[in-house]
Amino acid sequence: MKTPETPVNGKTLNEVNYIQHLTGFYELIAKDNRLTTAHVSLYMALFQFWNLNRFQNPISISRNEMMDISKIGSTNTYTRCLKELDTYGYIQYLPSFNPLKGSTVNLFDFNKGTDNSCDKGSSKATDKACERLVRPSINKRKHINNKTREKENSKNEFPPTQKNKKMKNQHFTIPDLQEVQSYFLEKQNSQTEAERFFNYFESNGWLVGGKTKMKDWKAAARNWMMRSKEFQKEKQPTNPLSTNQNKDYSIPL
Repeated sequence: MKTPETPVNGKTLNEVNYIQHLTGFYELIAKDNRLTTAHVSLYMALFQFWNLNRFQNPISISRNEMMDISKIGSTNTYTRCLKELDTYGYIQYLPSFNPLKGSTVNLFDFNKGTDNSCDKGSSKATDKACERLVRPSINKRKHINNKTREKENSKNEFPPTQKNKKMKNQHFTIPDLQEVQSYFLEKQNSQTEAERFFNYFESNGWLVGGKTKMKDWKAAARNWMMRSKEFQKEKQPTNPLSTNQNKDYSIPL
């Protein structure tokens, strides 16, 4: 039996597993449009801890340490990304509500080069990992079936239903600060204004008017920019030396 230090084609077995796991991971995220740079950055920070733990589950994590390594500045963004990575099947997040005990994470093996893709980690995480590794193939089949239906609809000249349109419009992903800043700069607005926009909606849970869930943050950002320009115009002081040419001098003072 080969040990972790046994060389395979000039590389140790750990190095081979490291490379094959990352290859499998990047193949998955290339097809997953739900992920942002914050998700990938956080996953790579978790993976580094998993690597230092010799790919044994679970790993114990600290929020401040993980945010520092993944370069995520917002606590809300960090928590959201961690929960979504769990929901999407990339990790198993086990939060701890005990201040003396940190939260733990189980990472799943995406190594396509071996047949033991579900035999790592704790016994509790094994079945969960096997179950979640099936998700990409299920999503892929749904994607193929949707494409087939679209082709059939186009042949029969049947337009997509209103229900399908509503379902597409309901999908909303909260942006991170970097995305917002890039969009504001693209629209020739300042980073400061982008931070005001982000901080405002981050604090109210990304609700429009304080009640309705946001559907398109870019549209909300454009409205924010328009209102900001109008507000700046209203704040401009008028010239006290200017005269009103339409004044009626027949009216007594």
